[in-house]
Amino acid sequence: MKNNTLALSLITVLTVSTSDDALADKLDDIISSGTLRCAVTLDFPPMGFRDDNNQPAGFDVDYCNDLARVLDVDAEVVETPFPDRIPALVSNRADVIVASTSDTLERAKTVGMTVPYFAFQMVVLTREDTGIEGYDDLEGRAVGNTSGTYEAIALEQDVEGWDGGSFRAYQTQNDTLLAVAQGHIEATVVTNTVAAATVNSGRYPGLKIAGDAPYVIDYVSLAARRSEYGLLNYLNLFVNQQVRTGRYAELYEKWVGGTPVELTVPGVYY
Repeated sequence: MKNNTLALSLITVLTVSTSDDALADKLDDIISSGTLRCAVTLDFPPMGFRDDNNQPAGFDVDYCNDLARVLDVDAEVVETPFPDRIPALVSNRADVIVASTSDTLERAKTVGMTVPYFAFQMVVLTREDTGIEGYDDLEGRAVGNTSGTYEAIALEQDVEGWDGGSFRAYQTQNDTLLAVAQGHIEATVVTNTVAAATVNSGRYPGLKIAGDAPYVIDYVSLAARRSEYGLLNYLNLFVNQQVRTGRYAELYEKWVGGTPVELTVPGVYY
């Protein structure tokens, strides 16, 4: 009987210990480590870029810092080009993606995505000498975009259905902008934020915005590993608090200007 009682006690202890381990998730790990590692794209101004001192800056960088602050940990920006955002998370080089990541159903098969924390309108960016005045003028032209982005996927699909024209994929946003400026392609589709920042920067003389692209509003989410429910729940609440405390509007005014884009879809609980 004593042996049976001892065995039962050991099983109980091991079960409780195993259960505690199973309940621990990435949120606990981040708090325990004292550091939040955010995957951020730094060639996508004003969302993410390097300032004159070569330091990370932009809306997404501030958003990462805000999240680290409420967790009472240090923020670490892990620079990731667009195609490397999800690999950085899956390979554990980052804890959270804060990199203007569109909330596609395909991505949601791999990572867990929060409610939207930002939203973009898509526009056509071209040179003044191309004669392109709107999206319909892109048919038959050489166009391109940054590999793995929402707008690249949409533009390439349209090119496949057009009579003529070509699509080229580039590794970074800067590569895409340079390709337009140097005439390797005639136009691209970018967010309203990128287009305005690019034209106003003066780095690429002769570029212009040629109207809106007929794409749905691009809602973007924070992302964590799909199985990390505790962390994802916390991130959803964080986005909610950023909006209701006015911090979202404050960051929007700081980095974009004007009235913030609504983060909810009319008629849909999201």
